[in-house]
Amino acid sequence: MNSQPASILVIDDEPDLRTLYELTLLREGYRIDTAGTVAQARELLAKQGYDVVITDMRLPDGFGMELLHDLRQQQRPERCLVMTAYGSAENAVEALRAGAFDYLTKPVDLKQFRAVVASAVQGTEGVQPVRAAAGRPVASGRSGGAALERLVGESEAMRNVKQRVVKVARGMAPVLVRGESGTGKELVARALHENSQRAAGPLVAVNCGAIPEALLEAEFFGARKGSYTGATHDRPGYFQAAQGGTLFLDEIGDLPLAMQTKLLRAIQERSVRPLGATQEEPVDVRIVSATHRDLAADVQSGRFRQDLYYRLNVIEVVIPPLRERREDLPALCRALLARIAQESGTSAPELTDGMVQAIAAHPLTGNVRELENLLHRAVALGDGNELHVDCAVSSVAPAPSAAAVSSATGAPSSAEPLPRDLQAWLDQQERNILVRALQENHFNRTATAARLGISLRQIRYRIARLNIAAPGDSHADDDA
Repeated sequence: MNSQPASILVIDDEPDLRTLYELTLLREGYRIDTAGTVAQARELLAKQGYDVVITDMRLPDGFGMELLHDLRQQQRPERCLVMTAYGSAENAVEALRAGAFDYLTKPVDLKQFRAVVASAVQGTEGVQPVRAAAGRPVASGRSGGAALERLVGESEAMRNVKQRVVKVARGMAPVLVRGESGTGKELVARALHENSQRAAGPLVAVNCGAIPEALLEAEFFGARKGSYTGATHDRPGYFQAAQGGTLFLDEIGDLPLAMQTKLLRAIQERSVRPLGATQEEPVDVRIVSATHRDLAADVQSGRFRQDLYYRLNVIEVVIPPLRERREDLPALCRALLARIAQESGTSAPELTDGMVQAIAAHPLTGNVRELENLLHRAVALGDGNELHVDCAVSSVAPAPSAAAVSSATGAPSSAEPLPRDLQAWLDQQERNILVRALQENHFNRTATAARLGISLRQIRYRIARLNIAAPGDSHADDDA
């Protein structure tokens, strides 16, 4: 705690609740002022500053959101907590997007109330990392600046990403990180964590697509001894492991619908029930999720819950593909070569202009991950400090022959080389099919989407993701 107790302004029009909140916070050692209306709150805020402002959403003469907007417009430092009616997801999302640090759902659980206020007052200093039985919990202990430095590149696109990370890291609003495979979504999640008030707590990274469906509930929420065959002791889940820190849900779009429902409840209620338990446990985590999928299209098709999508996508961070920031190639190559040299215990090879040009000749559809693989091969095949980038080796393996594609099995011949990068190979096949279909339909996207059995939204997303340029790049025919 600071030498001076934190000051808090509580705004609620119900006298009994104001007294309850005041007494609860006084016992925690805070200085408290209270108000029952927007006008009274503005009068107090005009006289002095506070560390935290806690406001009900509905007040007799206005809304708590008005006070939140006042604080943001005046660029005041107070962190704002908003209290919303039970089940009012829209209000919570609106408040977080407007800059609220966090929200509380009425009726307020006092234990959760104290934890959220403490987080707003002083972050999560002193929180010790909890290691789960699975997943990858990490207590960072690093400065936020170091985390940002790992987001290499000074292109306008990357500067925008870094600025957004710093801006949104401060609150508790859930963040959805979008980007193609290999763009560095986990690096962005780590930067968000290490620049947040929860940096002293654990960061737990979970690959949602790598967990067998039968184990999802136990992995996420934990399990009690004897709750299933082989459960010989109590074990925590990812939520418990991330207590006081950040839970990073990578490839969130791969979760089955049944688990999406349970995850939504855990996020809304801030509590989980381990398998075999009779009571729920409160959890204090910030959710950061990531996907390479078009979740909006998945919502339209029924593959992803709309209410969960809006809960996760309060704030969005979009990572550009490498093809849109080619000017970052030299800096990326130097950083990756330094890391490769450190891992191998050798000195970093010299990066020449010729080598950068050779690398730039590759499509690099696998983004930074493919670039790292390319440099690993170059170092392995190099002679001392001299690197050899094999331009003859395409970043994508050759497509299957027409005979192989039209065969009964559809499988490529065993004589054809296996892809060096499966995702890049698949992307190239998708690109070839889309270009052919677009050409056959005279680049009418609506007709092409119908021909391929996908929606117009989906084909627009794929065209943008695969960087397919139509003649004149006109969209006039989309609604033809």
